[in-house]
Amino acid sequence: MTRLVRALVEWAAAGAASCAVAGAGCGTVDTGNDRINPEGPQWLHRPSGALHVLFTRTLTADTRSVGEPYERGRPEIDPRSGRVFVGTSDHGLYALRAGNGSTIWRFETLGSVQSEPLYDAELDVVYFGSNDGALYAVHALDGQLLWRFESGAEVARRPVVVGEMLYFANAADNLFAVDRRSGKGTWHVHRTPALGMEISGYAGPAFDRGVVFFAYSDGHVGAYDASDGTEKWAPVDLSAEAEQSQGAEALRYLDVDTTPIPDDLGTQGRVVFVASYAGGVFALDEDRGAPVWKDEKAIGVTDLTLWREPAHAPRPGSPDYVAGGPPVPKREILLASSGASGLWALDPATGHTLWRVPIPEGGVTAPSPVAGALLVGTSNYGAFLLSPRDGRPIDGIDLGSGFSQSPATYGMRGYVLSNGGTLVAMQVAPPGFDDRDSDRSCPW
Repeated sequence: MTRLVRALVEWAAAGAASCAVAGAGCGTVDTGNDRINPEGPQWLHRPSGALHVLFTRTLTADTRSVGEPYERGRPEIDPRSGRVFVGTSDHGLYALRAGNGSTIWRFETLGSVQSEPLYDAELDVVYFGSNDGALYAVHALDGQLLWRFESGAEVARRPVVVGEMLYFANAADNLFAVDRRSGKGTWHVHRTPALGMEISGYAGPAFDRGVVFFAYSDGHVGAYDASDGTEKWAPVDLSAEAEQSQGAEALRYLDVDTTPIPDDLGTQGRVVFVASYAGGVFALDEDRGAPVWKDEKAIGVTDLTLWREPAHAPRPGSPDYVAGGPPVPKREILLASSGASGLWALDPATGHTLWRVPIPEGGVTAPSPVAGALLVGTSNYGAFLLSPRDGRPIDGIDLGSGFSQSPATYGMRGYVLSNGGTLVAMQVAPPGFDDRDSDRSCPW
């Protein structure tokens, strides 16, 4: 039995059935991509043949690799011009053609580029971080350097652009606000890192309604005025929250390494989702920072993803289909990726577990929505397409080196760099898929 088949079997055996939600695909946002029937997709009964490799391209130079072979971060896709931007451990950021993986340009830094780039379509600029401690802004057309901001520690998480401001964080618990055109610093906040052991990784910033949210390695979560960095509420200590229920002995690691996710829960108000490595997943009131709910079972979480399925018309063949029936309401699930306890799907309103899949011998990346499914990487096996109904596998690929980098998706296509330094471009073909569907929405 091959590694991939064994992993598929383990995932299938571990999945627990529950409610389903799915993400919109390229060009079908108005119907929630429900033409592939996310409420009861046929591929639940056909867990193979849906994932097709379009091309592979070896990027990372072996002569530049140091230490264990891992590639982290996430590619960035420019759908308008058909470009993919991806960093590697050989110190480079690559700009590639999305159709065939050929190189447009490569930008060299002084350290590994294990970051999540951000493409600014208005300025045609790519912002990305490096382990050399800097945030870079380069022209997306030719890779020409526009500015470089020295932060003093590695920069890996995705920046956020709001108006003329760009917000980013580094590994030393610093949050920065800079001018996106010039790179000139406007304000920054800092907390002294926690004493003792920390888990590798750290949070990035999030923005909502004039406030920047950020989390720290000492277990605190803060909220800051986006214009000047002043506190909107005193930083909340999630380690103290968890200590009340688990005891101090259980809290060996204090880190909050997940980028906060703001969301509107309707009658419950606006919240920010965060996860403490030892304390579980929390929903905090966005205006006060007070806990709304917490799930202490989901431990070891390093990434959170909010999955949304827009409201759409019911489709024939779905479990609840009634001719002329009311529209299917929007759906959300909060996905928590953990190398310690697996991939969790939580109800955003209550924190209740919808399903959980233990990971076979290794960690799991943040999932990305593609064609009504979830594309995830596993560090010891391959990349897998999972059903959002219950986490069961649909299909998978394995290059033998695993995937620690999170996939990037657009429409029915996905891009991810393996730990061996090979970029894989994939296309998802759900039942009834027509190649012309992809060509119309993703012509590259």
